[in-house]
Amino acid sequence: MKKTEKTKKKKMLPLVAQDAWLEPVEQEIEHRLERYLQRLAQIEKDYGSLKKFADAHKFFGIHYDKKARGWYYREWAPEAYELFFFGDFNHWNRQAHPMEKKANGVWEIFLDEATYADSFVHNSKVKVLVHGANGWRERIPVWITRVVQDDHTKDFAGQVWMPAEEFSWYGDTFSLRSLDQLLIYETHVGMALEKYAVGTYLEFADHILPKVKAAGYNALQMMAIAEHPYYGSFGYHVANFFAPSSRFGTPEELKYLIKKAHSMGIAVIMDIVHSHTVKNLNEGLNHFDGSDHQFTHPGERGEHPAWDSKVFDYGKTEVIQFLLSNLKYWLEEFHFDGFRFDGVTSMMYFHHGMTEFDSRDKFFTDGVEWDAITYLQLANTLVHKVKKDAVTIAEDVSGMPGLCIPIKDGGIGFDYRLAMGLPDFWIKTLKEKRDEDWNMEELWNTLTDRRPGVGTIAYAESHDQALVGDKTIAFWLMDKEMYFHMHRDDDNLVIARGMALHKMIRFITLALGGQGYLNFMGNEFGHPEWIDFPREGNGWSYHHARRQWSLRYNPELKYQYLAEWDKAMIKLATQYKLLAAGWGNLIKTDDWNKVIVFEKAGLVFAFNFHANQSLPDYDFDVPGKGDYRVILNSDAPDYGGYNRVDESIVHTSQHDEESGRHFVQVYLPNRTAMVLEKVE
Repeated sequence: MKKTEKTKKKKMLPLVAQDAWLEPVEQEIEHRLERYLQRLAQIEKDYGSLKKFADAHKFFGIHYDKKARGWYYREWAPEAYELFFFGDFNHWNRQAHPMEKKANGVWEIFLDEATYADSFVHNSKVKVLVHGANGWRERIPVWITRVVQDDHTKDFAGQVWMPAEEFSWYGDTFSLRSLDQLLIYETHVGMALEKYAVGTYLEFADHILPKVKAAGYNALQMMAIAEHPYYGSFGYHVANFFAPSSRFGTPEELKYLIKKAHSMGIAVIMDIVHSHTVKNLNEGLNHFDGSDHQFTHPGERGEHPAWDSKVFDYGKTEVIQFLLSNLKYWLEEFHFDGFRFDGVTSMMYFHHGMTEFDSRDKFFTDGVEWDAITYLQLANTLVHKVKKDAVTIAEDVSGMPGLCIPIKDGGIGFDYRLAMGLPDFWIKTLKEKRDEDWNMEELWNTLTDRRPGVGTIAYAESHDQALVGDKTIAFWLMDKEMYFHMHRDDDNLVIARGMALHKMIRFITLALGGQGYLNFMGNEFGHPEWIDFPREGNGWSYHHARRQWSLRYNPELKYQYLAEWDKAMIKLATQYKLLAAGWGNLIKTDDWNKVIVFEKAGLVFAFNFHANQSLPDYDFDVPGKGDYRVILNSDAPDYGGYNRVDESIVHTSQHDEESGRHFVQVYLPNRTAMVLEKVE
């Protein structure tokens, strides 16, 4: 018998094994994993562990030393010539307190308690004077945990934050493990109230959290938390990464908000911006040590062409230590339950996603920023080490393979991705297609187009669609008619169409789009107009930088119906664990009648998108023999409908012996969604 030589085949990574399309780039995916493992191994060798590596915020910045009986202030500024610490404590003498340069570009100064106990105090203001290649500049300490703006000069300064009493987290036992699925209410503290002013953490906690709870959502996604000098940036141009925005209140007041949310069973997810940083020289990181390459890439590579901001150098150890420490700080100090990572597409590619992703190479070789991907893998590892049940969500429009796959399997390690294609689909449909031209098969395919095992947060619209330059779904549907015809007794055709489709679009997105769901505050009741923060171009007006809750609670207006519908669909999703029930099983797409019917979580969903055709005795299959009853329908008067569905009717299934199918016949009005449940 002839001997045959057996060759040992290398085991294929699970990411590749489950997707044959990735086989030609298997080696690149392996290299991605190897780069991460090498970087992690080097960190563990040099620092002991990834968690210790991410403790830099406990070394840099201002810290009291019990043994030395005084305060150390430290900065990393490798190319600076001189640093001077100054502020209230030394009567703003800019050069009286020089800092000493230590190893590895670290600068340090010690203020002994005996001398400075009366001047270096809680609430006192500080800055650092940096002499570098770009001259002499007054800067805000990089690792400062509080930054305030002078009401008169508008100048920003660091603030020593040492409250007499430490915030008590006693009783905060909340865990994300208690939630079956994520129903996310996306928020912005400053514009959450109706008043013409910036809202506060305390106001949000006391007035908005009860609204979120009543609406049925179980998670907040908080925007604009890290300090940003320009309010109108929506928190995207971060200057001070360790300082919660003081325009909303104190750090302790933010902690109060989070603790109160937890007591109500609501998780709090922070929108984290590690994709870029503000260009400002007075407030931010840019040119801190006098060079253009301390935290960001030098020259053109360090410039973000679309966002007028600076791009981090994710290959530099000190930079990823800064960013990882930032994650650990927010998790431990403020008890956030995870992060929505902003601008992940921009991070992962040198072209920042400004290309067509039309080939495999675009994800693994052409223009891919490997260092940024390694950073994201380290970030996901760290977050789950610090807080096992924390959640990470990626804002990525490119569709990077493996984004939400475990790192060991060849992925990047996020728990969820935002289904950014869904709001784009809805806005494009509303802008470019007549109702008669909506294609039901396209609608089904779009809402269910996601890879197996990839956690997806579905949404019909977020803050992005509400900002100036775009429109909310409600405004696309009803526009100026919302100003004149939202009275409950006003039967306006534009409003009738808009109300019906608003309910249906949001419901089918919730039912089919993913394993989680997101809504931006106010959109659940069809908030009119757009978001526009105070700026010179609008006369510094707060008119569009607030939420008009009075519309939702006015019994004479139709906004209440949209809010009640949203509440009902969220309740149904919660009761039946709808988002955890997989994709749903398609029963029928009927393009002639504009109908989609599917089964999910044991329920039957029927949507009639037709502009005017109601369907008497419309038949569709049901999962099995039995009696079926309507448990939710968008045409009910409580939701602003026309009460054309008799919910008392029991629909007994019929059996077709030839095909073996069980089906029911129901009256399905036009522009109506309904849910049927088998009666036990």
